[in-house]
Amino acid sequence: MGQKVNILGAKIDALTMEEAGDRAMSFFESEGRKVIYTPNSEIILYASRNPEFMDKLNEANLMIADGIGVVYGAKIVKNPLPERVAGYDLIRSLLPKMAEKGLSLYLLGSKPGIAEKAGENLKKEYPGIVIAGVHDGYFKDDSEVIKDINEKKPDLLLVCLGFPKQENWIYDNKNKLDVKAMIGAGGCLDVFSGETERAPEFYCKHGIEWLYRLKKEPWRFMRMTALPVFALKVLFKGRRYEQC
Repeated sequence: MGQKVNILGAKIDALTMEEAGDRAMSFFESEGRKVIYTPNSEIILYASRNPEFMDKLNEANLMIADGIGVVYGAKIVKNPLPERVAGYDLIRSLLPKMAEKGLSLYLLGSKPGIAEKAGENLKKEYPGIVIAGVHDGYFKDDSEVIKDINEKKPDLLLVCLGFPKQENWIYDNKNKLDVKAMIGAGGCLDVFSGETERAPEFYCKHGIEWLYRLKKEPWRFMRMTALPVFALKVLFKGRRYEQC
């Protein structure tokens, strides 16, 4: 399984982007259903306060360090990660490879119409990719959504319901889904659809996407307070957790 880094109880895979992409691609050729989670510091802080949720995260077949705060946290506990592996970037790295192999994708989440638009854009950008199906995130009956996914049998399911809903949904339904792999992908559909603009390269490169989002969406301020709290908790308690 390779090395993992324990950050407040979350067991993050110590992989480069290329290694994470290779691991994810291998899931399409292996038996069983594989789960990928992409926690940032806010999600790990929440999990550290909710042990049941932390257990769900740690059952993932691949868990990557989405936020730069997680990378810094690994340095604090003196068990550094190779690099940040953002969920959006991981998916972007998979799409051309999936298109080349004719693999299929199901898009689940966001507001009505967003998944459809995201699918249209992805087909234009990655000729060969198969959009097996789409469904918005405003549903109450899991069984209808699961039935549609299983009829389409996608290789990869993007679940974009926001945390912790998407992780809980994946955990509760993974054994009912006829898919090769599934990933909790947050706001990726909004970006793929063009509804939301991703932070410019400068912000991404320097790990300050949060600042760009805060400038665009000031209402995120209270959520951003999780970042310093996470840093302090790792600083004072991080070494108490056993390394993987």
